[in-house]
Amino acid sequence: IDFKTVPGFIQTELGWDPGQPLEPVDWLTFPQQRLLAVTAGGVFHDDLGLEAERRRLAYYPKDVWLYLLASQWMRIAQEEPFVGRTGDLGDELGSRLIAARLAHALMLLAFLFERRYAPYSKWFGSAFRRLEAAADLSPLLEAALQAPAWQARQAALAQAYEWMANRQNALGLAPPLEAHTVNFFGRPFRVLFADRFSRALQAQIEDERLRRLGLFGALSQFSDATDLLESPPACRRLRGLYE
Repeated sequence: IDFKTVPGFIQTELGWDPGQPLEPVDWLTFPQQRLLAVTAGGVFHDDLGLEAERRRLAYYPKDVWLYLLASQWMRIAQEEPFVGRTGDLGDELGSRLIAARLAHALMLLAFLFERRYAPYSKWFGSAFRRLEAAADLSPLLEAALQAPAWQARQAALAQAYEWMANRQNALGLAPPLEAHTVNFFGRPFRVLFADRFSRALQAQIEDERLRRLGLFGALSQFSDATDLLESPPACRRLRGLYE
């Protein structure tokens, strides 16, 4: 049996002293899976202040949330034409791999839109199915991953991009943008030019340092290495990325 104080528990799980203020850099170095572990589940008796700490960590502050959304769109923007471009070169395996990455990126974006922490890979798909977005997005992503050729794969992903773009417009997080995919500079590769949605969100961030930060996102957005994400001390050592 392991006994901890509430501050000791938070320190062990996140590497952060709850006696200190929560800064943007703290949020960006907290892996989502560990935030979920700290805030999920029932507390049946609490006279030590655990629930107060869990409420502080319940979800990202608005500026951090906008930064994560902008960063997630940028991940999509960086690869959205490549499903078609690799397929057009006869590289079906490469096209499938990129499609899978984009499907994962869209799923993470859905978690962010619904203000839910995403779990690690074992439970990721199961948790996604419980999101409101899953009813519409799941068939599109499954079609993309099961498509026998790049044209069908690209078409399914294009529909998913448009669905997510319309979702952002409906949430009113930034000025609405055209949500239809187009050909990539006249070539037969359908893209949203998702960086438009990224920049629109970035412009809404009030914290100047966060607004100017490169759109590589939080640790959970650019690494799935267990040895990093399950090591709070290692995560904290990466604070320099954001300072």
